[in-house]
Amino acid sequence: MSMALALAVAAGGLGMAAATAQAAPTSPDQGPPFPYADCIKAVAQKGETKAYGKWHCDQLVQKGWVKPPNH
Repeated sequence: MSMALALAVAAGGLGMAAATAQAAPTSPDQGPPFPYADCIKAVAQKGETKAYGKWHCDQLVQKGWVKPPNH
């Protein structure tokens, strides 16, 4: 039972990551990694809170889908 729950959570997380990455405005020839600012805009449009959106984009940076922010 716990294995099924873990797989469901993992599949949901991957789906959310893919949806966020696809929501970022891009040109047809631009692929990952996407700009961090575009990720923040996309998660805001999805209705995520600022803190959760930052966490979500940070996770996508670790996976290589989003470029790290310029600090």
